[in-house]
Amino acid sequence: MDSGKSFFYVLRFSERTTRSRRAYPLHRLHRYLPALVLLLCALVFYAFPSRARDKDLPAGVVTEFAAPINDVLPILKEVVEDQTIHGTYMFDKDPHLLGAVAVNSTPLFKPWKEDGKVFYKVRYDAIAPRHFHESADQGTIAIRYVITSVSAERTRLRVDAVFVENFHKVVHASDGTVESSESKVIEERLRAVQFAEQEAADARRRRDSLDLARQSILREREDESTLLATTQASTESLERRVNALRHELERRVKAPGATLKATPFRSAANLADLPAFTEVIVVIVTPRWYGIETPDGRRGWLPIDQLEMLP
Repeated sequence: MDSGKSFFYVLRFSERTTRSRRAYPLHRLHRYLPALVLLLCALVFYAFPSRARDKDLPAGVVTEFAAPINDVLPILKEVVEDQTIHGTYMFDKDPHLLGAVAVNSTPLFKPWKEDGKVFYKVRYDAIAPRHFHESADQGTIAIRYVITSVSAERTRLRVDAVFVENFHKVVHASDGTVESSESKVIEERLRAVQFAEQEAADARRRRDSLDLARQSILREREDESTLLATTQASTESLERRVNALRHELERRVKAPGATLKATPFRSAANLADLPAFTEVIVVIVTPRWYGIETPDGRRGWLPIDQLEMLP
């Protein structure tokens, strides 16, 4: 019975009661009170939206991230505001469900009273969205995100999803696809940010290492020049020392040539192919690799066995 019919029956009952008030004493009206209460309850049920109680819904998807909450929170806010309900759709030709909005609260979930920060995203007027059990009407999709800090380096995220019909107010639980998809989007974006930060940190370390090596070489050259000046060495002695230092710092590529690497690993990215006998300057020394600089200013790594002393 819909709300219109319920209200019509209430009016008819009231009219009959008024007409027959003289025929039926007031003490006999209690016979009709249960029916009147049932009709009023039905009217209230169909006139006001129901709230999806947590106990009526399956447990949401819970994910833990190896990152502090301050790193996860900005990404979560981006997903809440991306206007997309991930993991569901209405029509086969469109695999995405757009038109969602971020809201501060929704009556489709009861107020959250536990620990954590809560965010909501809803999509109104969704027609039989996929991955909600027995959804075959128009209604509202609501997603709740609860983010909590587990420790200084770990964050927990809970995602719940529900679909409630506009007219019948029937609650349809998700089969888990929506919650998993929303969590996966957040996880992928977090990994991308962490990877970019790691790459930037590695680049800074490599740059700092090369700068330190250059500074070390410059200090050695300054010390060598000071020593030669203070000892008033002869020109021949000075030339011998300069040549010795040049032989210590300079190498050349063995035949048939070598490939300049971005890092001291065989699997590292290739930067350039160096022809045989290309002269290079050694700026970093490791047990198996040299950090070198080419005559045109390029920097990279070569295996020690691919370089030889200058003649």
